[in-house]
Parts: sequence; C-alpha cells; structure tokens
Amino acid sequence: MQLKTFARKLIPFAALTPMAVVVLVAYIGTVVWSFRVSLTSSRSLPTDVYVGFAQYSKLFDNERWMLSIENLALYAVLFILASMIIGFLLAVFIDQKVKAEGVLRTVFLYPYAMSFVATGLVWQWLLTPGIGIENAVRQMGFPDFAFDWIIDQDKVMYTIVLATVWQAAGLVMAMMLAGLRGIDEEIWKAARLDGIPTWRVYVSIVIPMMAPTMATVFLLLSTAAIKLFDSVVAMTQGGPGTASEVPAKFIMDHLFGRANIALASAAAIMMLVPVLTLLAPYVYAKSRRRAV
Repeated sequence: MQLKTFARKLIPFAALTPMAVVVLVAYIGTVVWSFRVSLTSSRSLPTDVYVGFAQYSKLFDNERWMLSIENLALYAVLFILASMIIGFLLAVFIDQKVKAEGVLRTVFLYPYAMSFVATGLVWQWLLTPGIGIENAVRQMGFPDFAFDWIIDQDKVMYTIVLATVWQAAGLVMAMMLAGLRGIDEEIWKAARLDGIPTWRVYVSIVIPMMAPTMATVFLLLSTAAIKLFDSVVAMTQGGPGTASEVPAKFIMDHLFGRANIALASAAAIMMLVPVLTLLAPYVYAKSRRRAV
C-alpha cells in the first residue's frame, strides 16, 4: 500500500521531468554558454581565448548598440503605455454588454493571431510614401498630403509603435476584459446607489482591484518590447540607415552577418538583464501572496 502511495506521488514529478530537462538544457544551459562565449575573443566559431569583459567594453563603445538601446527605450515606453490604455478602453467598451460582443472580441483579438512579419509587411505598404495611406488621402482631394514617417529618421520608430500597438492591443483587451469580468457586480450596484460617477469608480475602485492583471499585462508587454525584431526587419530593415536599429537586430546581425559571436553573446546577456529585473519582483510578489 505504501509503495502504491509513493508511486502515485512520483507520477507528477515524472511527468514534469521532460520539461525540467528542457528548461535546464535549452534555457539555463544556453544562457551559461552564451555568457562563457561573451568572455572570449570568439569570431565565427567559439574559442577558449578568454579576454574577460573586453567584449562588454566594446559593446558600450559601439554607437550602433547605444542607438539601439535609445530606440528600444523610446519604443518600450510608447508601446506599453499605448497598448495598455487602448486595450483597457476596448475592454471597458466590450464590458458594457454590447451587441455582437463575441464578434467584436474576435475582431480586436485577430491581429495578434497574425505573424509579426506579415503585419510588418502590410504596414510597410500602408506607410510607404506614394502608396498606401498617403496615396489614398491624396485621391480624396488632398494632393499636398504627405505621410513619410517610415523614411524619416526622427519618426520611423513611431511607425513601428503604431504597427505593434495595433497588433498587441487586442491581447491586452482580452486580458483586461477577464479582469473586469472578475469585479463583483455588487460594487457597481453600490456605486450607482451612492451616485458615484462611472469614471470615479474605474479610477478609485476597478483599476486598483485589477492590479494583478495590470502587472501581468505589463510584464508580457515589456518582454515583447525587449524582444522586438520581426516588425523592425519586415518594416524598415533597421533603416533608414540605422535609425530604427534595436538590440535584437544588432545581435542577429553580429551573430550571422558579421561573424562576431562573442560580441553578439555579450549583447544577448545584456538584454537578459532587464528581463530578469522585471521578473524578479513579479516572482517575489507571487511567492509572498502564496505564503500569506
């Protein structure tokens, strides 16, 4: 009997073993290997010639890398704010028990189901001067209308924000809607009886109660921003010039195009730092809630 009980307790651990092996080898193992390579002078192939943190010094002396960090910071702030605000407003709209709610949810969420590459190519066509949006507006009777942000070095990052927010806002809407549907209906009834304005209920009660959902959405959007690659490659190839360069593209270019795996590994390790910085407080907060 004791043997059967022990076997039953062992089954969940046995089922989780393959996933644990994948995590240890495919994730933690590759991170350790990348860090090791970043400490060498490796070019096309890994070597054992250690140079300490010289690659990290080269990395932060590289103007292209510093530009990619600046672009990523600008993109992350605008992308996260816009996605959360638009997603929340869409969720509030659908939460009003509107007609054809299922259809609207599908319409808003559908862009997220599309490939980032496909989305980027469509937006590239829409934003290219002479065709797409510019051409459509000119045909409406505005021959002097110009919309050339995608070829403007100072505005190209805003076009990438526009395209990716369009794609991500639907996912945010779905998560926010789930959070809104978790709010007790009695709160709304009490607010109506007290004559509290709807906007005040959202600001003072609903949004604070949705803090866990907001934190999850923020974490997902932050990691998506850090990984930004597909949309940039599809829309601008990092151009014009290097105006829309981002860290992920810098890494891929040096890993495959410039055969400098040590510098690419150093850049990859540096991009891991903000991800861990975001995950650490989230994991800590979850562990504290479980302990309580």
